Amino acid sequence: MKGPPVAVELNHTVIHARDKRASAAFLAEVLGLEVGAPFGPFVPVDTGNHVTLDYYDAGDAPIQPGHYAFLVPDEEFEAMIGRLERMGVTYFADPHHTEPGRINRLFGGRGAYFEDPDGHNMEIMTRPYVRP
Repeated sequence: MKGPPVAVELNHTVIHARDKRASAAFLAEVLGLEVGAPFGPFVPVDTGNHVTLDYYDAGDAPIQPGHYAFLVPDEEFEAMIGRLERMGVTYFADPHHTEPGRINRLFGGRGAYFEDPDGHNMEIMTRPYVRP
């Protein structure tokens, strides 16, 4: 039998990249965040909920693309879409990237998917998914 939930928070995660500085700058620009000072071998991007994305150069190792979803303020969503458009980055309504230039309206919010320079599938959404 399980007890009450333990208060566990994600603190940081490592994102492998071909060029950690360029990839960190890309995501920070899209999200309207700042790239932090290098920390050891990492280039960090701090989010607003105390989670740090630590970009790390993968060297010659293959990069296994991951999926990173960001809950963003509704009033910032259009600005993020605008930045993607100015950067020439195609966004999609779906995670399989079959609906280019469109957004979704899941769970009463808005969302979009796009690839970062290393093929990671990034998602911005204004409402969290409703789970059963």
